[in-house]
Amino acid sequence: MSGSGGSIRVLNVAEKPSVAKSVATLLSGNQGQGLRVREGRSRYNKIFEFNYSINGRPCHMLVTSVTGHLMELEFEDRFRKWHACDPALLFTAPVHKKVPEDKLDIKRTLEEEARRCQWLVLWLDCDREGENIAFEVIEVCTAVNRHLTIRRARFSALTERDIYNAVQNLVNANKFFADAVDARQEIDLRIGASFTRFQTMLLRDAFVIDSTASDRNLVLSYGPCQFPTLGFVVERYWEIQSHEPEEFWTINCSHKSDEGTATFHWMRGHLFDYACAVVIYEMCVEEPTATVTKVRQQEKLKKPPNPLNTIQLEQRASIYFRMSSEHTMKVAEELYQAGFISYPRTETDGFSERTDLHVIVEEQQRHPGWGSYAQRLLDPASGLWKNPSNGGHDDKAHPPIHPTKFSSGESGWSQDHHRLYELVVRHFLACVSQPAVGAETTVEIDIAGELFSASGRVILAKNYLDVYRFESWGGSLLPTYEFGQQFVPTTLTLDSGVTRPPPLLSEADLLSCMDKEGIGTDATMHDHIKKLLDRFYATKDSSMRFSPTNLGEALVMGYDDMGYKLWKPYLRAVMERDMKAVSEGAKSKAEVLETCLQQMKACFLDARLNKVKLFEAMSVFFERSSRPSGDDQHTSGEFVRQCGLCHEADMVLRQNRDGNFMVGCLGYPQCRNAVWLPGSVSEAAVTTNVCNSCTPGPVYLIQFTFRRLEIPPNYSANHLGCIGGCDETLRQLTEICGTGSRLSARGRGPATSNNNVPRSNTRQGPCIYCHQAGHSSGDCPSQSSGPRSVRPQSMNVQSARGRGPAMSNNVQRRNIRQGACIYCHQMGHSSGDCPSQSSGPQSARPRSMNVQSGQVSTSCSTCGAPCALRTANTTANRGRKFYSCQSQACNFFVWEDSLNNDNGGRGFQRANVSASASNPTRSGGSGRGGRGAGDAAGVSFVSATGDPVSGRRCFACGDPSHFANVCPNRGN
Repeated sequence: MSGSGGSIRVLNVAEKPSVAKSVATLLSGNQGQGLRVREGRSRYNKIFEFNYSINGRPCHMLVTSVTGHLMELEFEDRFRKWHACDPALLFTAPVHKKVPEDKLDIKRTLEEEARRCQWLVLWLDCDREGENIAFEVIEVCTAVNRHLTIRRARFSALTERDIYNAVQNLVNANKFFADAVDARQEIDLRIGASFTRFQTMLLRDAFVIDSTASDRNLVLSYGPCQFPTLGFVVERYWEIQSHEPEEFWTINCSHKSDEGTATFHWMRGHLFDYACAVVIYEMCVEEPTATVTKVRQQEKLKKPPNPLNTIQLEQRASIYFRMSSEHTMKVAEELYQAGFISYPRTETDGFSERTDLHVIVEEQQRHPGWGSYAQRLLDPASGLWKNPSNGGHDDKAHPPIHPTKFSSGESGWSQDHHRLYELVVRHFLACVSQPAVGAETTVEIDIAGELFSASGRVILAKNYLDVYRFESWGGSLLPTYEFGQQFVPTTLTLDSGVTRPPPLLSEADLLSCMDKEGIGTDATMHDHIKKLLDRFYATKDSSMRFSPTNLGEALVMGYDDMGYKLWKPYLRAVMERDMKAVSEGAKSKAEVLETCLQQMKACFLDARLNKVKLFEAMSVFFERSSRPSGDDQHTSGEFVRQCGLCHEADMVLRQNRDGNFMVGCLGYPQCRNAVWLPGSVSEAAVTTNVCNSCTPGPVYLIQFTFRRLEIPPNYSANHLGCIGGCDETLRQLTEICGTGSRLSARGRGPATSNNNVPRSNTRQGPCIYCHQAGHSSGDCPSQSSGPRSVRPQSMNVQSARGRGPAMSNNVQRRNIRQGACIYCHQMGHSSGDCPSQSSGPQSARPRSMNVQSGQVSTSCSTCGAPCALRTANTTANRGRKFYSCQSQACNFFVWEDSLNNDNGGRGFQRANVSASASNPTRSGGSGRGGRGAGDAAGVSFVSATGDPVSGRRCFACGDPSHFANVCPNRGN
């Protein structure tokens, strides 16, 4: 579709709304007619319409804008949640570019306008970042109109001259520049996300970290540029902390004459040996006559600065005005968008021959502060003009920063706007000026064989220093001396001093370090510095000097102790050189991505294996946290396989705070899939070996180390095993030793009371036997014929799904009246304690038993702790309930139905208890730690999951009633 009158319909897209408005205003004012403004889908990005002519072809121009990047690079949904995958997978996880929600209206505007246009002209900033945004715009527009003719406008200032030249000399977009940015974005995303998740999940909840953010919101971020920048700060801090002052001595000499005083400095500098210094000084005192051995006079030049680039602008604003680099760039961007200075993000520090520098100077002649100097520059008779020097940097995109429009001060400007505009103008005028000229005199004298020197300077012509008030060239007048002249010094002293450490890095120093080592670009350096402050890794004092916080120093120390110089600039500097090679077409994006990510993934895996170093470094500065381990389920672990239950998250190897190992799903609590490993495992680490049997793969093998005394002698203490189900050795050791946790693989659910148990807060009434108050019926003395009551002790009810807290005492309990023993028919003991039924000194029955609302519960026979009621989940016993001790040191186990069916269990003395529990019956069987009356050969063992374990016995003593890890004879 054509515009009105057969003209070409051209969609022009700028990087910011203010730039779009300036471009439209400048073009329509030049030769256009009737500038019209209408709303787009986004209320911030208006559309300007006017008629124009490009190289003689009539065009209907539509000018609109984006707001920076139109798209964001992000991981696919499965990898976006922190706990959904192993951070190591982020180095290879799929990524894609997507228009975020807050920019969908801008996208719709571009699509609607692009459908009706024939040309697309891109007015994005002419650097790598702007070129990348240009290709984002191209992608959106060509998706709805693939017949668009795409052209690029290149400009460096929002002036009528620059914009006119750009629109009449359209070029092609630079794909190499865009690819370089794509490579940087992907590298930074993958490295930053993996390391940030790793160290945040590892350290945030493990330590009490002082930070401006709350503990739960604290992010311990890692950036490939941010961390080396922090390294500069920490390294300088360490230099200061390790400095040991050392005393030195020097000899000073002065001579006063009618023309003034000259101060001579010892040409040895100073000595650290006091005895030597004293000997030399005494020689000078004994023969104090000084002889002039050299008088040298020469002309000295102080050169003006090179044309201004971004880094120099930030450094000088920091030194002269104490402005932060971030604030400097913000103000400079505002001055650029208003048309007062050229594009402020440039590496170039040399003007091209095509630039008309005289025109720029002419515009400044009216200024009351430097207008007269500009007039002198333009006067050939003054001889003040000099073509600027070239600093040797050229980004091929923009000229050095220079003024583009005269201003004596705008009403809306802040003090910083005035300062920065003045700096840009004075710097430009200085760089096209002659250097300052001075006459320097140097005098050397000899006293007893020791040489001393003095120098003085006289400024002959200030030249550029007249306008560049930010610099000075101090000098002192030296008295006249002649060769061979002799005199006696006025003073001759031996003075002492001490060495001093270097100062903390200033912002200008830090920018210099980053520039020298290639960390970041001119457009991003200030962002990296700001992130150090935002993340509380460093602080900046009133003198604009940086020092690390405890958190920043601890992180650098941890990585340094690992032996990996991730905080050093070398790795990032190589990446920056590679990305520059991409922008020049010397390397492909895919090649650089593969090299960089492969190298950094190896560093990441090694860092994770050495994570103890991070813990040790953090422990130097912070106390360990006592917070509940609610996030332990989300602790970072080593990837083993993809979860076969939820098919979304990954299964990782983790070690709980109690030291036990398990392989759990990172999708917890939505997915509770877990594989508990044998309790005898002392060490476990995921290897790079993959199981050839288990599917779906890959399933990585785990290197296990078992505690030798807790496994049978015919098993190796080292085992490379698979948790996928194919490993018979691991299955057998799990049956023999039990798992590290008695909990169900479904997770540690909160304790819940049985809903069938009535709760009440009943006030205790009188005893039903003696009708007296003060004791319960179960404690009535009239019902006991012996000195010791053996009534059942109350036991707390616990959830069968986990180690929940004990149930409230509000649960109604029945008091059971004790009758005569059913075996010996005597009072004073229960049937379970009858001496006639015990052949050993140690009772192996549960210490207590309680009947509550028709349910039977019990306590461990060894430690006396209440036993949790659990449900077996194995093929043979699924749904069957059993009691087991919660203590890792005990091996107690009994089926619930055995309490009613007269069947024993591991560590349980069999009982036949009715629902009313009015008549406890005979107990028998075997428990761990001793033999009972029953035949031990008939004992049947079961694992913690309820599977029967037949033919297993303690390999230490041969007793089938217990396992070796709890054998009482193991220590003998």
